[in-house]
Amino acid sequence: MTAVFLCGPWACGPIRERLLPGEVRDGSLPGLELVTDASWVFPCSRICDSGVSSGVIGAADDAAWGRICYLADVLDWTIVPRRIAGARVMAVLPPEGPPDLPRWELEAWADRWQAIAAEAIDELMDLRDRRGADVVRGQMQMVYARAEARVAARTPVPATVRSATRRDTVEVIGRQTPHAGFFLTRAYELRHPGFAGGMSPQVRREVFVATDAAIVLPYDPRRDRVLLVEQFRMGPFGRGDARPWMLEPVAGRVDGGEDPAVTARRECEEEAGLALRGLEHISSHYCSPGCSTEYFHLFLGLCDLPEVEKGQGGLESEDEDIRTHVLGFEQAMDLLHSGEADNGPLVLSLLWLQRERARLRASA
Repeated sequence: MTAVFLCGPWACGPIRERLLPGEVRDGSLPGLELVTDASWVFPCSRICDSGVSSGVIGAADDAAWGRICYLADVLDWTIVPRRIAGARVMAVLPPEGPPDLPRWELEAWADRWQAIAAEAIDELMDLRDRRGADVVRGQMQMVYARAEARVAARTPVPATVRSATRRDTVEVIGRQTPHAGFFLTRAYELRHPGFAGGMSPQVRREVFVATDAAIVLPYDPRRDRVLLVEQFRMGPFGRGDARPWMLEPVAGRVDGGEDPAVTARRECEEEAGLALRGLEHISSHYCSPGCSTEYFHLFLGLCDLPEVEKGQGGLESEDEDIRTHVLGFEQAMDLLHSGEADNGPLVLSLLWLQRERARLRASA
């Protein structure tokens, strides 16, 4: 057994229970203060004579010690010997942060990040025997984004027509991760309640584990035109499509802790250099519920569109090669009639715009 000191979010309820189950006692480490930025899932630290880092002390068996060491390696926390409350322990401490950051506060952190952090740690524990910490470290934004999606899914849409049967009535017999890279796949052995009563036979089902995405069709109601982006897409390429470049609305992953509307505005700036003056929510929906967890938040973005018909966009840091197209409304609707608009978000957003166009133009 190894005596361990955990501080900050690692010492809090659901995370501490995942890492160090069993009895613990309070402890504190003077001279160290936890600091953070509001956009960070986990805090950093700074040496401070008046600072005290509160936490818990417990005994870690080999399994718990392995979990703690792996997570520390992924998150770049350090494990150092310290004497706390008269006992020699291995203290798990966050890296030193930039100067002048505000202090980390448990209540504010828990409101925004605790659920996402706990979900992320669950995924990391699944990956521990499959992916080295150095590889996973570079994929943490995807880990946090998938965690954000799972937390968001806890609040279901209404069930006035469909069954209100809850998730916890599904009997999960086994779960595997056949693929763990930038994307994940899960394979489940399960039984679920049937409409005729009783439980289904045991079945194997596989699912592509994706993130939530914000998708926005930029529209200029004064000039009555839209902006579309064009880029190479692996889905059509993998299907064997003869033309795997697609016309789409602006789209991007919803990062951990981010509101989809914020994502929509950010992606319009990054992909097309557009500052939106308003957002209209079109729908939130699964894109392919039979095989994927991906969930779309679809918006129309009100903006002023440039005169240029074609332009460039995207971030070089994300290897994005994007061309933008500014089309008049009628030209955009012709894409529906010809079949050139052949992805769901573009079709749905253009049909929604057709329905709401008069209202939007009247209030422009």
